[in-house]
Amino acid sequence: MESPGSPTGKFVPGMTEEQLLLLAVIAARSAGEAILEVYESDFAVEHKDDKSPLTLADRRAHDVITGHLAEIPPPVLSEEGRDIPYDERKNWDVFWLVDPLDGTKEFVKRNGEFTVNIALVRGGRPVLGVIYVPVTRRMYFASEGLGAFLITDETSIPADTPGGADSGARFKALCLKASRLPLLRSDRPFTVVGSRSHPSEEFVEFTAKVRGDRGDLEIIPAGSSLKFCLIAEGKADLYPRFGPTMEWDTAAGQAVVECSGGRVLDKDTLLPLAYNKQSLRNPFFIAERGGFSVRGSR
Repeated sequence: MESPGSPTGKFVPGMTEEQLLLLAVIAARSAGEAILEVYESDFAVEHKDDKSPLTLADRRAHDVITGHLAEIPPPVLSEEGRDIPYDERKNWDVFWLVDPLDGTKEFVKRNGEFTVNIALVRGGRPVLGVIYVPVTRRMYFASEGLGAFLITDETSIPADTPGGADSGARFKALCLKASRLPLLRSDRPFTVVGSRSHPSEEFVEFTAKVRGDRGDLEIIPAGSSLKFCLIAEGKADLYPRFGPTMEWDTAAGQAVVECSGGRVLDKDTLLPLAYNKQSLRNPFFIAERGGFSVRGSR
């Protein structure tokens, strides 16, 4: 594949887009290694205030990621450090938004469908995103000036943080081992991806309407941010989410989808999801690959 072009601009003073993306890739891989150490052990499960599961893996991954990202100025907002007051973060123009272990229920079920999500948000938009799947070793990474990529050869990912004049060369070497997204689409029916652990009546009703419009329709269940990955790859056309999500659940996925040519839209306003709101809860949304009339299917 061709090397990516020059970045359109710098998100963080003193660092190139390649350096930032490489830093996030390395942090995600390191967090994935920490998660797998717990995953392969007899781990204990606690519960958060909202009764969703919390494991040692969440905390270890959070510590690993924040350790990497602390090397540069933007602050970090993580699911495991969510209690930063709005009055403090409302003036953040650029910050990292992290879900150290997305899909904790899938982790507890040991089905492998959990991810590490790291995004860089600027001006309320995710402009850079990384999704790492520890069990399958698949790494999705994207930024608005460079495009979206998938790498399955984990040995090509540097194990240490980037720095110095060679970071651009290291990033280009990584991209040479990666595939640019979306991948070529094979002949398949129109495909909708939905939540494996959080189904909803609204999803059933929505897909019934799509089936009436499209006829041949395939529905794929998936956990965590893997649903965004299927859209970015071109393996699925539509991901409607009519259940609760938080900003850290979607930021990296939105960046990967948008940089691959897709969209992630508020179901009601049809505008891209916005970030660093006073409430970190997302509205219902629809992620789509392209060529689908969201307006006509609401």
